Amino acid sequence: METHPFAAAPTGGPGLESLPVEPLLTSEFDRDPGSVYERLRTTYGPVAPVGLMGVPAWLVLDYREVLEVLRNESVWRRDVRHWRARAQGRLPKDWPLLAGYEVRQTMFFDDEEHRHARLSYHSAMRPFQDGHSPEGWELRAAVAHYADELITLLAAESGTTGFADLAAQYTRPLLLMVTTKLFGCPVELGDEMVMDLWRMLDGGPDAGPATGRTLGAMTRLAAHRRSRPGEDLTSYMLLSDPSLSDEQLGRELFMNAVYLNDITGNMVCNTLLEVLRGNATVRRSLSDGQLGETVNRAALANPPTANLCFRFAARDMRLGNFLIRAGDIVSPSVAAAHQDLLKIGSSHLVDPTVSTRAHLAWGAGPHQCPSAARELAGTIVTTAVGRIFDHFGRAELTLPPDQLPWRSGPVVRGLKLLPVRYELAGHSSVRERPVGVPAVPGGEDVEVEVRRGESHGLMGLLRRMMSNRRRTG
Repeated sequence: METHPFAAAPTGGPGLESLPVEPLLTSEFDRDPGSVYERLRTTYGPVAPVGLMGVPAWLVLDYREVLEVLRNESVWRRDVRHWRARAQGRLPKDWPLLAGYEVRQTMFFDDEEHRHARLSYHSAMRPFQDGHSPEGWELRAAVAHYADELITLLAAESGTTGFADLAAQYTRPLLLMVTTKLFGCPVELGDEMVMDLWRMLDGGPDAGPATGRTLGAMTRLAAHRRSRPGEDLTSYMLLSDPSLSDEQLGRELFMNAVYLNDITGNMVCNTLLEVLRGNATVRRSLSDGQLGETVNRAALANPPTANLCFRFAARDMRLGNFLIRAGDIVSPSVAAAHQDLLKIGSSHLVDPTVSTRAHLAWGAGPHQCPSAARELAGTIVTTAVGRIFDHFGRAELTLPPDQLPWRSGPVVRGLKLLPVRYELAGHSSVRERPVGVPAVPGGEDVEVEVRRGESHGLMGLLRRMMSNRRRTG
C-alpha cells in the first residue's frame, strides 16, 4: 500500500509519542467507563492522550470537538494509510486492532473514492429502505415474524413465566436471521460469526484470524450470488457496481455484517436495558407508544458504539488543549461526547425537542451511517424492542444493572448477556401458538419462505444454544 507524506514535528507543543499516557482499557474502565472519561476530561480538557493496547492515541471527549472531527473530512481522514506510526513501521506487529482497519472497504475510503462507493451502496440498499416495495415489505414482515418465532420458542422452552437471556436467546439469533435473509446466504449463519466479529472489534489475541474467517465467508457468499443472483443486498450491490470483485464485495459485506449484527444488536440490547433498569425518559416514551423516540433516548444514554472508528490528522491541527501532528491517530468517543452533552444542563442542545436528534450513534458528517441503512436499522431495533413489550406483560432484570457483564473494548461496549425474569401478557399470541405458526398479518407467506429458504435452520441453532445453556447453567 502507498503511504502519505507527513509534516515535520510542529513547534509549540509536545508530540503524542513524547507525552506520558495512561492505558484506557483498565479494570476501572471495564467497571465504569464514564468515570474514566470524566477524569480524563478534568485532567486534560476536551482531548486526552491515552494508550490503546500499548499504542498512544488522542481520545476526543467533548461533544463539540467530536462533531468537529466527524464533520471535517478534509482534516480528519479515515484511510489508515494516513497513520504516521503505521507508515513508519512503529506499530507492534501483532497489534490486534489493526486487523479490521487493514480491510479496504467503504468505511475507510476518503473523498471521491468514498463518495462513489457510498452512492453504490445506497443504490443497492434503497429497495430495502422503502417499506412499500416488495423487498422492503418482505424484510420488515420477516423481522417481525422472526421476533415472534423466537419469543414463541422461549415460551415453549421456559413457559409463560420464566427466565431468558435476551442477548443470547433473542437479540443475537434475531440479527443473524435478518442478516441471512438480507444478504441472501445459501446456508444459515452461525453464532460463531458473531463471536468472530466480537474478537475483531474487541482486539482480542485472535482478532486477525477472526477477521480472516469472516472475510473468507463473505467472499464465498459474493461468489455464490454472482453465479446465482437473487432479490438480496449482495446481488443488488453487484448490480449497482458490476466492477466489484468477489474480494471487494466480500469486504463490503464484512463491514455490513459488523454493523448489522454487533452495532444494531447492541442498540436492541441497550434499549431493552434502559427500559428495564428504569430510565424514566426512555420508559415514558415507550409508554406513549413512541418507539423511535424510545430508541433515540436509549442511544443518547447508552450508545451502541462507545468510540467511533479512528481518524488520522491530514495536517497539524490544534484540538482542545493540544497540537495534533499530521498523521496522529484520533479516536472520537461517542460515549464521552454524550456524557458531555447531557451535563450541559440548560443548553439548547439538550432541550427535549432536539436532544434525541443530537445523539451520535449513527455518526455525523460525510461518514455517518447512510440514510437507507439508518432507516433499516431503526426498523429492526424498534420491531425487536416493540415485540418484546407486546408479548411480555412483565419483565425485570435478574441481576442489578451494575453487575451485568459487558464487553468493554476500545470500540464497543456491549452486553454479554441480558438476563430477565418474564411473564407473558395475557393477550400474547405466543401463549397458545406452537412454534412454526406465524403470528403476524401475512405471516403465512413469510413462513413458507422461512421453511423453504435460508433462515429456518437458525431455529435449530437457537434450540441448540438454549439446550447448551441448560446443560452448562
